[in-house]
Formats: sequence, structure tokens, C-alpha cells
Amino acid sequence: MVQGDLAGYALTLGKSALLVIATLLPIINPPSTATIFLSLTDGASEATRRELSRRIARNVFLLMLACTLVGSFVLDFFGISLEIVRVAGGLLVVNIGWRLLGAESAESARAARLAEAYTPDMVRKTHFYPLSFPITCGPGTVAATITVGASLADPALATATARTMGAVLGLAVVALTILMCYRYAQAILKPLGETGTLVFLRLSAFILLCLGIQILWDGLAPLLTSVVRQGLLPGG
Repeated sequence: MVQGDLAGYALTLGKSALLVIATLLPIINPPSTATIFLSLTDGASEATRRELSRRIARNVFLLMLACTLVGSFVLDFFGISLEIVRVAGGLLVVNIGWRLLGAESAESARAARLAEAYTPDMVRKTHFYPLSFPITCGPGTVAATITVGASLADPALATATARTMGAVLGLAVVALTILMCYRYAQAILKPLGETGTLVFLRLSAFILLCLGIQILWDGLAPLLTSVVRQGLLPGG
């Protein structure tokens, strides 16, 4: 009987971990966001990027963990809906994507200046915003982790504990994937050459801009629908 219970809890833990991985990895898409990471750290040394990769993975893990465990309670406490989170986050992502898309080409002199600018103090200032949030862990990820966290509850304490442990394990796998993709992003893009990398980074910036608009719309659409239904707009 005890072995059966343990097997059941292990299965619950595994399902929870797989749910987190399957839900969050497509949203975060580390290989894609790694190109944005390269663009934002243009000119930084390999050692600096390695340190940033480690810090970003740690930040994202802690942020996702907090959203999973207490995210829904925080939003309820302040009376904030997931739609508002998407709108605010979408605006942030649109702003960053637009700035990246309109940035000048990375010339050697500019790269040298950026390398000098990436002092330890600069690393401390940028490793959370914007590199960890909202570039890597954006509003879509926040909303997804809060939703996952709400699904972990169960009347049985042992089952809820197994689900939570599985979720933490899944978050660790996601963070490790981010670390590896960011750490070796330069090597992954090296075969493209300088011109190919520049084109790829521009394309990634455009995709980031589109993603921000999509996130913004995902938040606005339900809000506008609600307003229309309440008759506050013409035709409502």
C-alpha cells in the first residue's frame, strides 16, 4: 500500500514537472530569446556574457517560482487582473523591440564602447531588467506560471506537495535550458557569419516587437470586450 502511494506521488510529481516544462518552454523559447540577449549585450566580453547568463537563469527561476507559489495571491491582494499584467508587459516588450529594431549597426568602435560600458556595475544594473524581465521571463510567462501555480492546489496535502515539488523541478529544467542557450548563443550563431548574425538579430527584434503587440492585444481584447458588454462604448 505504501509503495503504491509512493508510486502515485512520483507519477504526480513527474506529471507536474512535465506540465511546467511543456507550458513554459514554448512561451519563453530560449533559442529565440538568446538572439535578443546577444543583441542587448553587443560588444560585451565572453566572461561578461557568461556571468549574465548565470544571473539571468537564476533570476528567471526565482521569478517563476514566486509567480507559481504566490503570484495569484499577490494579484488578488492588489486587485490586478492577468489582462492588466499582459497590457503592461506588452508595452514594455514593444518598447524594447522597437528600440532594438531601430538601433544602428554594430560597428567595431561602437562594440568597443559597449564592451567598456559593461562594467560589473552595468552587469548588476541590467541582469534583471531588461534581460531577465521582460526579455526572458515576460508577461506571457508570468501569466502562465500564475495559472500553473493555481492548478497545484489539492485538498490532499501530500498530493499538493508532490505537485509543487514537480513544478519546482520543471522550473529548474527551464532555467537550465535558458542558461545553456544564453551561454552558448554566440557559438550557435557563429556559422551565420557577421552579416548573417546581424540579419538574424534584426529579425529577432522584429519578432520581439510583434510578440509585444500580441501580448498587448491579448490583454486589451478581453478588457475591450468587457467594456462593450457593459454598454460603455457605442454599440454596446
